[in-house]
Amino acid sequence: MIAKSEPGAGPLVLTINGGSSSLRFGLYRGSEPPLLELSGKIERIGLPGSSLSFHDRGGSYHGSHSVNGKDHASAAQHLCDWLARHAGAGTGTIAAIGHRIVHGGAKLHEPQALTGEVLDELRRIRDYAPEHLPAEIAMIELFGARMPGIPQFGCFDTAFHHGMPNVARMLPIPRRYLAAGIERYGFHGLSYTFLMEELARVAGEKAARGRVVLAHLGNGASLAAVRDGRSIDTSMGFTPAAGLPMSTRAGDLDPGLAAYFARSENMDAEQFQRMINHESGLLGISETSPDVRDLLEQEDTDKRAAQALALFCYQCRKWIGAYAAALGGLDTLVFAGGIGENAAVIRSRICDGLQFLGVRLDEARNAAGGAVISTAKSPTCVRVMRTDEDVIIARSVFRLLGTAFSSTSSGPRP
Repeated sequence: MIAKSEPGAGPLVLTINGGSSSLRFGLYRGSEPPLLELSGKIERIGLPGSSLSFHDRGGSYHGSHSVNGKDHASAAQHLCDWLARHAGAGTGTIAAIGHRIVHGGAKLHEPQALTGEVLDELRRIRDYAPEHLPAEIAMIELFGARMPGIPQFGCFDTAFHHGMPNVARMLPIPRRYLAAGIERYGFHGLSYTFLMEELARVAGEKAARGRVVLAHLGNGASLAAVRDGRSIDTSMGFTPAAGLPMSTRAGDLDPGLAAYFARSENMDAEQFQRMINHESGLLGISETSPDVRDLLEQEDTDKRAAQALALFCYQCRKWIGAYAAALGGLDTLVFAGGIGENAAVIRSRICDGLQFLGVRLDEARNAAGGAVISTAKSPTCVRVMRTDEDVIIARSVFRLLGTAFSSTSSGPRP
């Protein structure tokens, strides 16, 4: 159990990271990197069987139980109750709350306090990310009501890609829409921020300043092309539904399909939105599961599962090739996210055919889940990294609070 802060222990920051059907949380103390004391997750929000699981840093305090998770606000309500009983919330230990916010639009680029003005801007752009922003706004409002006086801060997933070249940012639609903020923003920015910091730490600044493709492959999947430490292109666009096919998202589609389905099936905009976000991708092609683990088990006996995996790997390989062209070559390829970190066979299939870019995979290292899975003589270094969006949120909030970090450089990373 997390008790009240001991003298000199410093305050806690609560991080809130909401997914489409989940809410991940963490309690961090100010150090460098921030020290994760307690973490947990509420899963299956909006579905039967919602549950909260948690564990502390030492592993002595852990468990899970069912919750009423009909929506994100209900899940956040339960989390507030649970924290008040078990983690000292409301006793002065939590100094601030940091939220991952999927979309910052054209105005919100830096981590900042969630003032009334910022919330008004988020409400204005809520249709930019209808699968995420309304739930995130509801959670911000709920925590504000339940923990009055505790400041809340937002960290925006689009910020990493702010400043992409115009050629990567503009959509080829009438120019007046660009002035209205309709452009390619990109997402997974907190993950990419962590990966670039980690790349500099483990491989050096020269590698981090080189030609890098980051592949965040999970339930949501995207790639980013990074040169001189800056994003020059990314596969997601105005919304997180663009780019690669994902677990249930379609990724890039012929825009004429919307009009076709409207004529042929009387499909309205809401139905189309649901189809491309919840009924497509790996689930849509396989007709059985959105989970790569399930599909790998089924592919030998179900050609639909095999086709879904083949499509995913092909599209990933194609985007990597495109970004190598945009970068003028490739020095480092990084796999991250639930699929990128854990599915060795998917990494192997994606890399098969990229030899012309200097990718030489060491299959033994890859199967063992090594940090570097390319051969010693591979011109392009291929890495596997565990990403951590939440530590980026915590660090940003501590910086905004002006908290002095104690040096824990020799300690374990969270």
